[in-house]
Amino acid sequence: MERPLKQFAEDRKAAVKIAARLLLASATTTPRVGGVGECTVQIIDDECDIEELCQAVEDMADDNKNWQFFKRDAMMMRDADALLLLTSLRSKNDPADINCNMCGHLTCDNQREAARLPEEKNIAFPGPLCIFRANNIAYALDGVISLARNLGIDYGVFWSAGAAAMRTKLLPRGTGLALAVAISVTEKSPFRDIPKKYDAINERTMTDRIIKRLWPQFRSIYS
Repeated sequence: MERPLKQFAEDRKAAVKIAARLLLASATTTPRVGGVGECTVQIIDDECDIEELCQAVEDMADDNKNWQFFKRDAMMMRDADALLLLTSLRSKNDPADINCNMCGHLTCDNQREAARLPEEKNIAFPGPLCIFRANNIAYALDGVISLARNLGIDYGVFWSAGAAAMRTKLLPRGTGLALAVAISVTEKSPFRDIPKKYDAINERTMTDRIIKRLWPQFRSIYS
């Protein structure tokens, strides 16, 4: 590869790592209801780790008839340079004690005592959740998106990857809700203008990407 092209590729990857951490900072400093820490942000920028999460998203597609679009989500996220996983830590076990009724229960004590949804394959986020606290993830998400726009970073928001990250134990134990923001520093956004059957028509390039990402691992193991 020509030296200028190699330098561009290296600088692009470095820009992604810098941008991801700036987005983490913006998500962290956004206001929270009550001013209490309730969200975390985890960065995944290793290609093999991204691939593993995408495979988990694909596996979930058949767990619920309404989740077939997960395959398309996974295909787009394979083109991402990094993923940011945003969590809501207190919405599951620590309601806000304001009796807002947004969760459907008359009081927060009723919500605490309510029967939990079973952790079955066709349920993404077992609840009930405190919606008042879960809303804090929207503030963090706004911090990520607003800065991404200002930095010129392409992004896509995926709740499918958040659910898969929870299911594969990538996130803190107390997580009740999670979303993923995929980011890309490329000339064409991989998250826009995508056909509905993108997972089917882009199968060849998916295979190419898997081989490209996994080959260094095999080479290091067997060399």
